[in-house]
Amino acid sequence: MSAELSIILLNVVIILIAYAWVYPKLAGKNINKVAAIDGVTSGLALVIVANKYWGQGVIFNFFQFELNWFWFTLVTYTIIEIPIALWYFKVGLSKGSKSEKQ
Repeated sequence: MSAELSIILLNVVIILIAYAWVYPKLAGKNINKVAAIDGVTSGLALVIVANKYWGQGVIFNFFQFELNWFWFTLVTYTIIEIPIALWYFKVGLSKGSKSEKQ
């Protein structure tokens, strides 16, 4: 498995666990709590990747750009997370508004 794919899979797993279990239990629809916990989850991804690649000089290819482990992890995490976060708040806020109307 390539280094890029392993980081992308790590990011996917962390994001899915966060949005399927952690955020609904600990933050609900509170965007400030989600943002705070998201800082921890993205930091977790960076710490795990740093443990393997910090100081190794490995170059990661992101389309036409060469990035180090930090930027590759952060950029791919953000790209994967944005659509899931938009879905989470769209579904969560629409559920909240429907239940408040009843």
